[in-house]
Amino acid sequence: FALIGPLLLGHTTIMLNAKFSVEDTIRVLKDYQVTNFTGAPTVYRAIRAAGIPAETKEKLKLRVLSSAGEPLNPDISKWAEENLGAPIYDHYGQTEIGMVICNHHHPELQQPVKPGSMGVPMPGYRIVILDEGGNELPPGHEGQVALDIDHSPLYMFSGYYEDEKRTQERFSSDSRYYLTGDNASMDGDNYFYFSGRSDDIIISSGYRIGPFEVESALMKHQAVAETAVVGVPDEDRGEIVKAFIVLRSGYLPSEQLENDIKEFVKKNLSAHEYPRQIEFIDSLPKTPSGKIQRFLLRQNK
Repeated sequence: FALIGPLLLGHTTIMLNAKFSVEDTIRVLKDYQVTNFTGAPTVYRAIRAAGIPAETKEKLKLRVLSSAGEPLNPDISKWAEENLGAPIYDHYGQTEIGMVICNHHHPELQQPVKPGSMGVPMPGYRIVILDEGGNELPPGHEGQVALDIDHSPLYMFSGYYEDEKRTQERFSSDSRYYLTGDNASMDGDNYFYFSGRSDDIIISSGYRIGPFEVESALMKHQAVAETAVVGVPDEDRGEIVKAFIVLRSGYLPSEQLENDIKEFVKKNLSAHEYPRQIEFIDSLPKTPSGKIQRFLLRQNK
């Protein structure tokens, strides 16, 4: 879809077959006068951490910025608008179903972008939030993102090749819903807000904590370049929040900085969601496309 669609419409597509680096990314954007750029949130965070020279900003021709693959922190989009000349449009999808929730930028589909939202359903899809019993939830409640197959005429995923067990895990017992395995909520305007993978949700002292909201709070701290949050076992609380943090240039790990970050999250999020453990690391484990591999962090907790 990402290649054939633009080509059919006569648009040039540029793909850089190389290991990601901020320097190469900025060079390609500048030299080839790229107007529509898509990258994982990790890419934008890395560019922000490295900084963009003023003379380079003036030569960029970016018109639309898009993000997918991971939830987008609101402060990154604000930074992009100030430094790259355009806000970042967040989107949600999976390999099996394509992009099904989007912040559209086409004039006929465009709606206001809400900070922290991954957008509204694509035309041709009915997307709902289900509770653990498979019942549709009203706005304001967190649950699993699911596609109502009977009312999604563009839906086309039928299953995994020669893998019946895995296929069954993707559908509700009555085969009405495709189950994404991702948790989110929606508001009264049908905007969706990502919470995390179902297996990434942290249960601490009875509270359900989505890593994304903690990570978003952490990213607002001036010392934090990148972060990933996981749950670690705790005898009293079941699990506690642990944050792995990559510091921005000019900051060094210290007990004082650790305590400052904890207090910052307490004040800007809540007392039960702040990271009780912090580990400063040089880099986060990622896939080639830039997605954070939290399962590796859980293994090394």
